[in-house]
Amino acid sequence: MIPECPAGLTPAFLTAQLREQGSLSAGVEVTEVRQETVGDGTGMMAEITRLVLSYSGDEGSAPDSLIAKYASANETNRAVANSFQLPLRETRYATDLDPLTSARTPLTYASLLDGDRFLILMEDLGDYDVGSQVLGADLRQTEIAIDELAKLHSAFWNKVDALDWVPGIANSFHADNMVVGANAGWDNMVNLFSVPASVSQYRDQFLAAIPALQRERMTDPVTLVHGDFRMENLLYGNRDDHDDVVIIDWQGPLKARGMFDVALFLGQSTTTEVRRTHERELLGRYREGLVAGGVAGLTESEIWDDYVRCVLYDWVYTAVVAGTLDASNEIAFSWMSKMVERQVAASEDLEVFRFLPG
Repeated sequence: MIPECPAGLTPAFLTAQLREQGSLSAGVEVTEVRQETVGDGTGMMAEITRLVLSYSGDEGSAPDSLIAKYASANETNRAVANSFQLPLRETRYATDLDPLTSARTPLTYASLLDGDRFLILMEDLGDYDVGSQVLGADLRQTEIAIDELAKLHSAFWNKVDALDWVPGIANSFHADNMVVGANAGWDNMVNLFSVPASVSQYRDQFLAAIPALQRERMTDPVTLVHGDFRMENLLYGNRDDHDDVVIIDWQGPLKARGMFDVALFLGQSTTTEVRRTHERELLGRYREGLVAGGVAGLTESEIWDDYVRCVLYDWVYTAVVAGTLDASNEIAFSWMSKMVERQVAASEDLEVFRFLPG
């Protein structure tokens, strides 16, 4: 049973969860929980609270603190999350898919789902550096991110047919909701973030083409993608005993061509200067990472064409995020602004709208 969060994250509840997970022995209990808010304004679809724990005795391998993630208090964002089945997808990723890839994610202590309510208790990585979409990824941060994507994608390359609970980027409830969301959000995105005529002039043609663009993103080879691969969802290590990066926020995994994650990051999180200067070598690095993971047969020209076409598709994601989610929070508005700004620059540089059907 999922308690009311965060009030219900009591010592008794956490004792039971840690015992069930195997981290806490029968003779030790959680005696005190201190709660701290985490990431105000940077997360959109859920609330995050740090839980600092005290124990009645030697806690052994039990954690000194946990991160609790649960449904957003923002009604607009919570409704969007539920329409995309994000709670289901994140809890099942933690239990079913995380063990199948070497891509680094936080250790999970509990992953609970009850209807549209969910709770994940995970490793506290507060000593890592949270990526900033406002500042943008530098070259080294981008290289690290690309390497981790290659690990994730190669593990599931053409191995997703049995994942019937993971929606496809086309022909699914996710795809239908993205069409609805992009149509509903486009004009608000254009007005709120001053999108230039170089993009806005293609409004009707682009919105009409979304189903065809989605089908293109579902042509072989298909893999498992993160679905929201941006800076705020990456934790970068800053000590010798840290991993280079940890990927968080697994609410939106999809079946799609792997380039969706790559293009989203390069086009919206990497600084425009770094993207322009190192674009092709970064795509080559991704290809090399796939080869190291056992994926063969992709040519440089195929990678490049896939990338440019996916930057075009990413206007669907941009319209939904920047046009329908609550941007009234100053922090949220700031990172959305940089997301749109970089997406505009990438689209102009690559002349992506020439690939619109018709």
